Amino acid sequence: MRQLPAWSLLVLACSVAFNLLLVSENGDRTSDIRRALEDGPARNVLLFIGDGLGDSEITIARNYELGAAGRLAMDGLPLTGEYTTYAVSEDVPDRPVYVTDSAASGTAWATGIKTSNGRISTAASTDRDLKTILEIAQERQYRTGNVTTSELTDATPAVLGAHVRDRSCQGPEDMARCEHDRRSAGGPGSIAEQLIAHRIDVLLGGGARRFAQATDAGHTVRDLAAQNGYQVATRASELDAARTPLLGLFAPGNMDLEWSGAEALPYPSNIAAPQACIEGRRPQNEPSLDRMTARAVALLDRPSSFGGPGFFLQVEGASIDKQSHSANPCAQIGETIAFDRAVKVGIDFARTHPRTLLVVTGDHGHAGQIVGEPTDLNHPSGLISALKTKEGSTLYVSYGTNAFHRSQDHTGTQIRIAAMGPQAGNVLGVINQTDLFKILSRAMDLPSGQRSASAR
Repeated sequence: MRQLPAWSLLVLACSVAFNLLLVSENGDRTSDIRRALEDGPARNVLLFIGDGLGDSEITIARNYELGAAGRLAMDGLPLTGEYTTYAVSEDVPDRPVYVTDSAASGTAWATGIKTSNGRISTAASTDRDLKTILEIAQERQYRTGNVTTSELTDATPAVLGAHVRDRSCQGPEDMARCEHDRRSAGGPGSIAEQLIAHRIDVLLGGGARRFAQATDAGHTVRDLAAQNGYQVATRASELDAARTPLLGLFAPGNMDLEWSGAEALPYPSNIAAPQACIEGRRPQNEPSLDRMTARAVALLDRPSSFGGPGFFLQVEGASIDKQSHSANPCAQIGETIAFDRAVKVGIDFARTHPRTLLVVTGDHGHAGQIVGEPTDLNHPSGLISALKTKEGSTLYVSYGTNAFHRSQDHTGTQIRIAAMGPQAGNVLGVINQTDLFKILSRAMDLPSGQRSASAR
Protein backbone atom coordinates (compact mmCIF):
# COMPACT_ATOMS: atom_id res chain seq x y z
CA MET A 1 0.00 0.00 0.00
CA ARG A 2 1.37 3.43 -0.99
CA GLN A 3 2.29 5.55 2.05
CA LEU A 4 0.71 8.99 2.12
CA PRO A 5 3.08 11.96 2.47
CA ALA A 6 3.16 13.71 5.82
CA TRP A 7 1.29 16.76 4.55
CA SER A 8 -1.56 14.55 3.28
CA LEU A 9 -1.87 12.87 6.65
CA LEU A 10 -2.05 16.27 8.33
CA VAL A 11 -4.78 17.48 5.97
CA LEU A 12 -6.70 14.25 6.55
CA ALA A 13 -6.39 14.61 10.32
CA CYS A 14 -7.60 18.21 10.17
CA SER A 15 -10.55 17.22 8.01
CA VAL A 16 -11.60 14.43 10.37
CA ALA A 17 -11.26 16.68 13.41
CA PHE A 18 -13.30 19.41 11.75
CA ASN A 19 -16.03 17.03 10.71
CA LEU A 20 -16.30 15.74 14.27
CA LEU A 21 -17.68 19.11 15.22
CA LEU A 22 -20.47 18.97 12.64
CA VAL A 23 -23.81 17.26 13.13
CA SER A 24 -24.88 15.00 10.28
CA GLU A 25 -28.00 15.90 8.34
CA ASN A 26 -30.24 13.50 10.23
CA GLY A 27 -28.65 14.28 13.61
CA ASP A 28 -27.00 10.86 14.01
CA ARG A 29 -23.46 11.35 15.34
CA THR A 30 -22.75 7.76 16.31
CA SER A 31 -19.95 7.25 13.81
CA ASP A 32 -18.49 10.67 14.61
CA ILE A 33 -18.33 9.82 18.29
CA ARG A 34 -16.58 6.52 17.54
CA ARG A 35 -13.94 8.41 15.56
CA ALA A 36 -13.58 10.95 18.34
CA LEU A 37 -12.56 8.34 20.89
CA GLU A 38 -8.78 8.29 21.25
CA ASP A 39 -6.75 6.43 23.84
CA GLY A 40 -3.08 6.62 24.71
CA PRO A 41 -1.01 9.64 25.71
CA ALA A 42 -1.24 13.26 24.59
CA ARG A 43 1.67 15.32 23.34
CA ASN A 44 -0.08 18.57 24.34
CA VAL A 45 -2.72 19.26 26.99
CA LEU A 46 -4.94 22.36 26.96
CA LEU A 47 -7.19 22.91 29.98
CA PHE A 48 -9.76 25.74 29.79
CA ILE A 49 -11.44 26.73 33.06
CA GLY A 50 -14.37 29.13 33.09
CA ASP A 51 -14.62 30.34 36.67
CA GLY A 52 -18.28 30.13 37.65
CA LEU A 53 -19.14 28.65 34.24
CA GLY A 54 -22.16 26.46 34.82
CA ASP A 55 -24.76 25.44 32.27
CA SER A 56 -26.84 28.54 33.04
CA GLU A 57 -23.93 30.89 32.35
CA ILE A 58 -23.23 29.15 29.03
CA THR A 59 -26.88 29.35 28.00
CA ILE A 60 -27.24 33.01 28.99
CA ALA A 61 -24.21 33.98 26.86
CA ARG A 62 -25.30 31.82 23.92
CA ASN A 63 -28.85 33.23 23.90
CA TYR A 64 -27.68 36.83 24.05
CA GLU A 65 -24.79 36.67 21.57
CA LEU A 66 -25.80 33.97 19.08
CA GLY A 67 -29.47 33.27 19.67
CA ALA A 68 -31.31 30.30 21.08
CA ALA A 69 -30.35 28.10 18.11
CA GLY A 70 -26.75 29.35 17.95
CA ARG A 71 -23.70 27.46 19.10
CA LEU A 72 -20.56 28.63 20.88
CA ALA A 73 -17.15 27.20 20.02
CA MET A 74 -17.21 25.14 23.21
CA ASP A 75 -20.58 23.67 22.17
CA GLY A 76 -18.90 21.96 19.22
CA LEU A 77 -16.64 19.68 21.24
CA PRO A 78 -17.51 16.07 20.38
CA LEU A 79 -17.47 14.51 23.87
CA THR A 80 -19.44 16.07 26.72
CA GLY A 81 -20.34 15.07 30.26
CA GLU A 82 -20.94 16.60 33.67
CA TYR A 83 -18.89 16.62 36.84
CA THR A 84 -19.72 17.11 40.50
CA THR A 85 -18.12 19.99 42.39
CA TYR A 86 -18.07 19.74 46.18
CA ALA A 87 -15.47 20.47 48.85
CA VAL A 88 -14.88 18.72 52.19
CA SER A 89 -14.95 19.78 55.82
CA GLU A 90 -11.72 21.12 57.30
CA ASP A 91 -12.24 19.23 60.57
CA VAL A 92 -13.74 16.04 59.12
CA PRO A 93 -12.19 15.65 55.65
CA ASP A 94 -14.37 12.69 54.67
CA ARG A 95 -17.53 14.81 55.13
CA PRO A 96 -18.68 16.71 52.00
CA VAL A 97 -19.36 20.44 51.87
CA TYR A 98 -21.78 20.72 48.99
CA VAL A 99 -20.81 24.18 47.70
CA THR A 100 -17.16 24.70 46.83
CA ASP A 101 -15.08 27.80 46.37
CA SER A 102 -12.53 28.18 43.58
CA ALA A 103 -9.59 27.19 45.78
CA ALA A 104 -11.01 23.82 46.83
CA SER A 105 -12.42 23.07 43.38
CA GLY A 106 -9.12 23.97 41.72
CA THR A 107 -7.24 21.78 44.16
CA ALA A 108 -9.55 18.90 43.22
CA TRP A 109 -8.64 18.88 39.51
CA ALA A 110 -5.06 20.02 40.13
CA THR A 111 -4.23 17.26 42.63
CA GLY A 112 -6.98 14.65 42.47
CA ILE A 113 -7.77 15.15 46.17
CA LYS A 114 -10.68 17.02 47.73
CA THR A 115 -9.84 19.72 50.24
CA SER A 116 -11.64 22.35 52.31
CA ASN A 117 -12.70 25.74 51.02
CA GLY A 118 -9.91 28.28 50.94
CA ARG A 119 -6.99 25.87 50.67
CA ILE A 120 -4.52 25.98 47.78
CA SER A 121 -3.24 22.47 46.95
CA THR A 122 -2.92 21.48 50.59
CA ALA A 123 -4.85 18.79 52.44
CA ALA A 124 -7.72 19.58 54.78
CA SER A 125 -6.85 19.27 58.47
CA THR A 126 -3.22 18.14 57.98
CA ASP A 127 -2.01 20.99 55.72
CA ARG A 128 0.03 18.45 53.74
CA ASP A 129 1.26 19.69 50.34
CA LEU A 130 -0.47 17.91 47.44
CA LYS A 131 1.45 17.36 44.20
CA THR A 132 -0.19 19.23 41.31
CA ILE A 133 -0.75 18.30 37.70
CA LEU A 134 1.62 21.10 36.63
CA GLU A 135 4.36 19.69 38.84
CA ILE A 136 3.75 16.28 37.29
CA ALA A 137 3.88 17.83 33.81
CA GLN A 138 7.25 19.38 34.63
CA GLU A 139 8.56 16.06 35.92
CA ARG A 140 7.50 14.53 32.61
CA GLN A 141 9.34 17.32 30.74
CA TYR A 142 6.33 19.15 29.37
CA ARG A 143 6.60 22.88 28.96
CA THR A 144 4.05 24.62 31.19
CA GLY A 145 1.85 27.70 31.04
CA ASN A 146 -0.75 29.45 33.20
CA VAL A 147 -3.01 32.15 31.72
CA THR A 148 -5.83 34.04 33.46
CA THR A 149 -7.83 37.26 33.40
CA SER A 150 -7.61 37.47 37.21
CA GLU A 151 -4.56 38.09 39.32
CA LEU A 152 -2.07 35.31 38.67
CA THR A 153 -2.11 34.70 42.41
CA ASP A 154 -5.89 34.16 42.53
CA ALA A 155 -7.20 30.73 43.44
CA THR A 156 -7.56 29.02 40.05
CA PRO A 157 -4.11 29.84 38.65
CA ALA A 158 -2.56 29.41 42.11
CA VAL A 159 -3.56 25.77 42.58
CA LEU A 160 -1.17 24.68 39.82
CA GLY A 161 2.03 26.08 41.28
CA ALA A 162 1.57 26.91 44.95
CA HIS A 163 0.83 25.23 48.30
CA VAL A 164 -0.58 27.43 51.08
CA ARG A 165 -3.10 27.07 53.85
CA ASP A 166 -5.27 29.95 52.66
CA ARG A 167 -5.97 31.50 49.26
CA SER A 168 -5.54 35.02 50.68
CA CYS A 169 -1.76 34.54 51.00
CA GLN A 170 -1.13 35.91 47.52
CA GLY A 171 1.94 38.09 48.07
CA PRO A 172 4.67 38.25 50.73
CA GLU A 173 2.80 41.07 52.48
CA ASP A 174 -0.44 39.03 52.55
CA MET A 175 0.73 36.18 54.78
CA ALA A 176 -1.32 36.79 57.93
CA ARG A 177 -3.12 33.46 57.56
CA CYS A 178 -0.04 31.54 56.43
CA GLU A 179 2.70 32.53 58.88
CA HIS A 180 4.36 29.10 58.77
CA ASP A 181 4.56 29.33 54.95
CA ARG A 182 6.76 32.45 55.06
CA ARG A 183 10.23 31.97 53.66
CA SER A 184 11.69 33.39 56.86
CA ALA A 185 9.90 30.59 58.73
CA GLY A 186 11.33 27.94 56.42
CA GLY A 187 8.25 27.78 54.22
CA PRO A 188 7.90 28.13 50.44
CA GLY A 189 6.64 31.71 50.57
CA SER A 190 3.55 33.38 49.18
CA ILE A 191 1.66 32.25 46.09
CA ALA A 192 3.48 34.82 43.94
CA GLU A 193 6.88 33.63 45.17
CA GLN A 194 6.01 30.00 44.61
CA LEU A 195 4.76 30.57 41.05
CA ILE A 196 8.12 32.08 40.17
CA ALA A 197 10.08 29.40 42.05
CA HIS A 198 8.30 26.74 40.00
CA ARG A 199 9.75 28.32 36.86
CA ILE A 200 6.54 27.98 34.89
CA ASP A 201 7.46 28.84 31.30
CA VAL A 202 4.59 31.25 30.60
CA LEU A 203 2.61 33.21 33.23
CA LEU A 204 0.11 35.74 31.84
CA GLY A 205 -2.57 37.70 33.68
CA GLY A 206 -3.06 40.47 36.22
CA GLY A 207 -1.80 40.96 39.76
CA ALA A 208 1.19 43.27 39.29
CA ARG A 209 0.70 44.65 42.81
CA ARG A 210 1.37 41.21 44.36
CA PHE A 211 4.65 40.91 42.47
CA ALA A 212 5.64 44.43 43.56
CA GLN A 213 5.53 43.41 47.23
CA ALA A 214 8.77 43.00 49.15
CA THR A 215 9.81 39.50 50.18
CA ASP A 216 11.29 38.62 53.56
CA ALA A 217 14.71 39.02 51.93
CA GLY A 218 13.97 42.64 51.03
CA HIS A 219 13.61 42.46 47.23
CA THR A 220 10.32 42.31 45.33
CA VAL A 221 8.79 39.21 43.79
CA ARG A 222 9.32 40.84 40.40
CA ASP A 223 13.03 41.11 41.26
CA LEU A 224 12.93 37.41 42.11
CA ALA A 225 11.41 36.73 38.69
CA ALA A 226 14.21 38.65 36.99
CA GLN A 227 16.79 36.66 38.97
CA ASN A 228 15.12 33.50 37.65
CA GLY A 229 15.49 34.69 34.06
CA TYR A 230 11.93 35.90 33.47
CA GLN A 231 11.18 38.53 30.89
CA VAL A 232 8.42 40.76 32.29
CA ALA A 233 5.75 42.19 29.98
CA THR A 234 3.27 44.82 31.15
CA ARG A 235 1.55 45.87 27.91
CA ALA A 236 -0.22 44.00 25.13
CA SER A 237 2.25 45.40 22.59
CA GLU A 238 5.10 43.55 24.33
CA LEU A 239 3.62 40.10 23.83
CA ASP A 240 4.64 39.44 20.25
CA ALA A 241 8.36 39.86 20.91
CA ALA A 242 8.32 38.06 24.26
CA ARG A 243 10.38 34.97 25.00
CA THR A 244 10.28 32.34 27.71
CA PRO A 245 10.29 32.26 30.62
CA LEU A 246 7.69 35.02 30.46
CA LEU A 247 5.82 36.83 33.23
CA GLY A 248 3.01 38.98 31.86
CA LEU A 249 1.50 41.41 34.38
CA PHE A 250 -1.11 43.47 32.55
CA ALA A 251 -3.05 45.03 35.45
CA PRO A 252 -2.43 45.91 39.10
CA GLY A 253 -5.24 43.56 40.13
CA ASN A 254 -7.73 41.69 37.96
CA MET A 255 -7.70 42.52 34.27
CA ASP A 256 -10.39 44.83 32.90
CA LEU A 257 -13.73 43.61 31.60
CA GLU A 258 -14.75 43.15 27.96
CA TRP A 259 -18.37 44.37 28.30
CA SER A 260 -20.38 46.52 30.68
CA GLY A 261 -24.01 47.19 31.50
CA ALA A 262 -26.45 47.84 34.32
CA GLU A 263 -26.46 45.43 37.23
CA ALA A 264 -29.54 43.44 38.16
CA LEU A 265 -31.86 45.12 40.65
CA PRO A 266 -34.91 44.11 42.70
CA TYR A 267 -38.13 43.83 40.67
CA PRO A 268 -39.40 45.92 38.90
CA SER A 269 -36.56 48.48 38.83
CA ASN A 270 -35.04 47.79 35.39
CA ILE A 271 -37.57 45.58 33.62
CA ALA A 272 -39.49 48.19 31.63
CA ALA A 273 -36.60 49.06 29.29
CA PRO A 274 -34.47 45.97 28.44
CA GLN A 275 -30.81 46.90 28.05
CA ALA A 276 -28.29 46.17 25.32
CA CYS A 277 -24.82 45.40 26.60
CA ILE A 278 -21.94 47.80 25.88
CA GLU A 279 -19.10 45.94 24.18
CA GLY A 280 -15.45 46.81 23.56
CA ARG A 281 -14.61 48.01 27.07
CA ARG A 282 -11.18 46.38 27.48
CA PRO A 283 -8.33 48.96 27.28
CA GLN A 284 -5.88 48.48 24.40
CA ASN A 285 -2.88 48.04 26.67
CA GLU A 286 -4.42 44.84 28.07
CA PRO A 287 -4.36 41.78 25.80
CA SER A 288 -7.55 39.79 25.34
CA LEU A 289 -7.77 36.26 26.70
CA ASP A 290 -7.70 34.76 23.21
CA ARG A 291 -4.57 36.74 22.35
CA MET A 292 -2.83 35.64 25.56
CA THR A 293 -3.85 32.08 24.78
CA ALA A 294 -2.53 32.23 21.22
CA ARG A 295 0.78 33.71 22.36
CA ALA A 296 1.16 31.17 25.16
CA VAL A 297 0.55 28.31 22.72
CA ALA A 298 3.06 29.76 20.24
CA LEU A 299 5.71 30.08 22.94
CA LEU A 300 5.10 26.63 24.40
CA ASP A 301 4.65 24.62 21.21
CA ARG A 302 7.64 22.50 20.29
CA PRO A 303 8.64 21.80 16.67
CA SER A 304 7.21 18.66 15.09
CA SER A 305 10.71 17.24 14.85
CA PHE A 306 10.85 17.06 18.64
CA GLY A 307 9.86 13.54 19.57
CA GLY A 308 9.11 14.06 23.25
CA PRO A 309 6.31 15.76 25.19
CA GLY A 310 4.89 19.12 24.20
CA PHE A 311 3.17 21.39 26.69
CA PHE A 312 0.55 21.69 29.42
CA LEU A 313 -1.39 24.96 29.47
CA GLN A 314 -4.22 26.08 31.74
CA VAL A 315 -6.33 29.04 30.60
CA GLU A 316 -8.87 30.65 32.94
CA GLY A 317 -11.72 33.00 32.13
CA ALA A 318 -11.84 34.38 35.66
CA SER A 319 -14.38 37.18 35.72
CA ILE A 320 -17.41 35.18 34.66
CA ASP A 321 -17.50 34.33 38.36
CA LYS A 322 -16.65 37.81 39.59
CA GLN A 323 -19.42 39.43 37.58
CA SER A 324 -21.90 36.75 38.61
CA HIS A 325 -21.10 37.68 42.20
CA SER A 326 -21.91 41.27 41.25
CA ALA A 327 -25.17 40.29 39.51
CA ASN A 328 -23.95 42.04 36.36
CA PRO A 329 -25.28 40.02 33.40
CA CYS A 330 -23.66 42.07 30.63
CA ALA A 331 -20.18 41.87 32.14
CA GLN A 332 -20.73 38.17 32.86
CA ILE A 333 -21.78 37.51 29.25
CA GLY A 334 -18.84 39.48 27.87
CA GLU A 335 -16.38 37.44 29.89
CA THR A 336 -18.06 34.20 28.78
CA ILE A 337 -17.80 35.21 25.12
CA ALA A 338 -14.16 36.20 25.61
CA PHE A 339 -13.51 32.81 27.20
CA ASP A 340 -15.20 31.06 24.27
CA ARG A 341 -12.94 32.92 21.82
CA ALA A 342 -9.94 31.62 23.73
CA VAL A 343 -11.42 28.12 23.54
CA LYS A 344 -11.64 28.52 19.76
CA VAL A 345 -7.92 29.29 19.65
CA GLY A 346 -7.33 26.01 21.47
CA ILE A 347 -9.68 24.05 19.21
CA ASP A 348 -8.01 25.44 16.09
CA PHE A 349 -4.64 24.35 17.45
CA ALA A 350 -5.90 20.89 18.41
CA ARG A 351 -7.38 20.35 14.94
CA THR A 352 -3.96 20.78 13.33
CA HIS A 353 -1.82 19.17 16.03
CA PRO A 354 -2.56 15.46 16.53
CA ARG A 355 -2.31 13.99 20.03
CA THR A 356 -3.61 17.16 21.69
CA LEU A 357 -6.05 16.76 24.58
CA LEU A 358 -8.32 19.78 25.02
CA VAL A 359 -10.71 20.03 27.98
CA VAL A 360 -13.23 22.80 28.65
CA THR A 361 -15.04 23.05 31.97
CA GLY A 362 -15.76 25.31 34.95
CA ASP A 363 -15.00 25.11 38.63
CA HIS A 364 -18.50 25.55 40.11
CA GLY A 365 -21.96 26.74 39.25
CA HIS A 366 -23.18 30.27 39.93
CA ALA A 367 -26.26 32.35 40.63
CA GLY A 368 -27.60 33.51 37.28
CA GLN A 369 -30.77 31.86 35.96
CA ILE A 370 -32.89 32.44 32.87
CA VAL A 371 -36.46 33.06 34.04
CA GLY A 372 -39.80 33.91 32.50
CA GLU A 373 -41.14 37.41 32.19
CA PRO A 374 -41.76 38.72 35.73
CA THR A 375 -45.16 40.07 36.67
CA ASP A 376 -46.61 41.70 39.76
CA LEU A 377 -48.09 38.33 40.73
CA ASN A 378 -45.07 36.20 39.81
CA HIS A 379 -41.57 37.61 40.00
CA PRO A 380 -38.15 36.53 41.33
CA SER A 381 -37.40 37.24 44.96
CA GLY A 382 -33.82 38.22 44.19
CA LEU A 383 -32.37 40.57 41.57
CA ILE A 384 -33.57 40.75 37.97
CA SER A 385 -32.27 42.14 34.68
CA ALA A 386 -33.88 42.34 31.24
CA LEU A 387 -31.65 42.11 28.16
CA LYS A 388 -32.66 42.82 24.57
CA THR A 389 -31.03 40.03 22.54
CA LYS A 390 -29.80 40.23 18.96
CA GLU A 391 -32.80 38.10 17.97
CA GLY A 392 -35.09 40.88 19.19
CA SER A 393 -36.44 38.95 22.16
CA THR A 394 -36.11 39.83 25.84
CA LEU A 395 -33.90 37.66 28.03
CA TYR A 396 -34.67 37.83 31.75
CA VAL A 397 -31.80 36.91 34.07
CA SER A 398 -32.38 36.46 37.78
CA TYR A 399 -29.86 36.30 40.64
CA GLY A 400 -31.36 34.87 43.81
CA THR A 401 -28.72 33.10 45.89
CA ASN A 402 -28.19 36.04 48.24
CA ALA A 403 -30.51 38.78 49.42
CA PHE A 404 -27.65 41.29 49.44
CA HIS A 405 -26.57 43.03 46.27
CA ARG A 406 -23.02 42.37 44.97
CA SER A 407 -22.59 39.17 46.96
CA GLN A 408 -24.28 36.40 45.00
CA ASP A 409 -23.19 32.89 46.01
CA HIS A 410 -21.84 29.86 44.18
CA THR A 411 -24.15 26.89 43.75
CA GLY A 412 -23.49 23.19 44.29
CA THR A 413 -24.77 22.00 40.92
CA GLN A 414 -22.87 19.62 38.67
CA ILE A 415 -21.43 21.41 35.62
CA ARG A 416 -20.38 20.71 32.06
CA ILE A 417 -17.06 19.17 31.05
CA ALA A 418 -16.27 18.69 27.35
CA ALA A 419 -13.18 17.48 25.53
CA MET A 420 -11.48 16.32 22.35
CA GLY A 421 -8.31 14.30 21.75
CA PRO A 422 -6.59 11.49 23.67
CA GLN A 423 -8.45 10.43 26.85
CA ALA A 424 -11.38 12.74 26.03
CA GLY A 425 -13.83 9.83 26.15
CA ASN A 426 -13.38 9.73 29.91
CA VAL A 427 -15.44 12.90 30.40
CA LEU A 428 -18.67 11.15 29.36
CA GLY A 429 -21.49 10.64 31.86
CA VAL A 430 -21.27 12.11 35.35
CA ILE A 431 -17.79 12.09 36.88
CA ASN A 432 -16.16 13.69 39.91
CA GLN A 433 -14.05 16.84 39.67
CA THR A 434 -11.09 14.83 40.97
CA ASP A 435 -11.42 12.53 37.93
CA LEU A 436 -10.17 15.38 35.75
CA PHE A 437 -6.79 15.10 37.48
CA LYS A 438 -6.70 11.40 36.58
CA ILE A 439 -7.58 12.13 32.95
CA LEU A 440 -4.87 14.79 32.64
CA SER A 441 -2.27 12.67 34.42
CA ARG A 442 -3.04 9.63 32.27
CA ALA A 443 -2.85 11.75 29.12
CA MET A 444 0.65 12.88 30.07
CA ASP A 445 1.85 9.38 30.91
CA LEU A 446 4.23 9.14 27.98
CA PRO A 447 6.46 6.08 27.63
CA SER A 448 9.84 6.81 29.17
CA GLY A 449 11.52 6.67 25.78
CA GLN A 450 9.46 9.64 24.58
CA ARG A 451 10.44 11.83 27.53
CA SER A 452 13.69 12.95 25.97
CA ALA A 453 15.18 15.99 27.60
CA SER A 454 14.87 19.35 25.94
CA ALA A 455 16.23 22.79 26.73
CA ARG A 456 13.57 24.80 28.51
